[in-house]
Amino acid sequence: MTVRYIRVNTIVDLFAPAVRAFGNIAVVGRVTPPAPPPSDLAVVNVPLAFSDPAEARRRAPGELGEAIALAFAQSPGPTLIHGIRVDSATPDWGAGLDTVAGLNVQLVMLANTPLTTTTGATNGPVAKLVNHVASVSTTGGDGMERMGVAMLAKGSADPALVTGGLANERMVYIAHQSDQDAAAAVAGTIAGYQPHVSLLLKPVNITSPSFTPTQIDALNGSETFGSGPAGLGVNWLTTPSLIPGQGVYMGEGYTAGSGPGQKKFIDSVRAIDNASFLLKAQLIKTIGNVRISRSGLRALIAQMEAVLGPLVQAEVLEGFELVVPLLTLLDKDPATLSAAEAAQIHNAHAQRRVQVLAALEYTGGISRIDITLKIQ
Repeated sequence: MTVRYIRVNTIVDLFAPAVRAFGNIAVVGRVTPPAPPPSDLAVVNVPLAFSDPAEARRRAPGELGEAIALAFAQSPGPTLIHGIRVDSATPDWGAGLDTVAGLNVQLVMLANTPLTTTTGATNGPVAKLVNHVASVSTTGGDGMERMGVAMLAKGSADPALVTGGLANERMVYIAHQSDQDAAAAVAGTIAGYQPHVSLLLKPVNITSPSFTPTQIDALNGSETFGSGPAGLGVNWLTTPSLIPGQGVYMGEGYTAGSGPGQKKFIDSVRAIDNASFLLKAQLIKTIGNVRISRSGLRALIAQMEAVLGPLVQAEVLEGFELVVPLLTLLDKDPATLSAAEAAQIHNAHAQRRVQVLAALEYTGGISRIDITLKIQ
């Protein structure tokens, strides 16, 4: 047998991190009696996946099917929508939303359910939708972060309806003047775009006459030269004269989060959700494998850079900074460590827990341009 001084046995064990879907929708709604056959949506609170609008209308006739079909009519639009039927006579919206909690969706809406003082009350369906997206995004499983979409009543230009708990950064409200389900149309529009893309002036396939300038001022609030977007937590549908074709567009891309610490724009919430998922998906294989050591923690940083670096190249992020406080201590001469610092290292080894601080600088799209035109 030939003498080989170095033998290499190649083992291929490539790891592809999970990629998060960004445009799956769940629609909870009523169907028109009689109920569909048992093979379809005869049973309430049972999710059924749709990828075709015609099938949605056939298998979920009524408000539910029409909402799903309108969401699919957007371009670009979603590829997958889950329909959840509630009882037509006495809908249990809470039970329907509980079913949605376990689905891999990023947008949730209630079919043909406008926000009013009744539906937005404590036990109202829209209030339950707000509680659902806020709760699941905070306490649900990894990758379950989501946003809710709701419409105002046709012709309503009153942002004061969005108050209290309804004013949450995970909610998108839309004012419209359409006989169609505007929430479904906007949900489908949001679903068609990458998370970091601003929804401002994106086309919406719906029939909705424009609001008057006075109504838009009431919805948005007043803006002055040199200031950023005002925003009162409600978007509107518009037909800008500067865009050829007389189409219907998103008047803004606001969330309902106008309070301190809340994110104001839809793309900010979605982009952060996506970045968080990508980091978790990349790091999941480090659990139980990477050691709490200088080399191990540097490998941990390298894996995070592998996720965040491409986001910088794609101009989703302007930059980022990663800090592992424990690594700073491990890099020090052990003889120079204070008792408290040595205790931190000991606790990290004993508890097998490492803290990483990540600062991401998000690159937002342009929402306003101020031009000073000087004529001499």
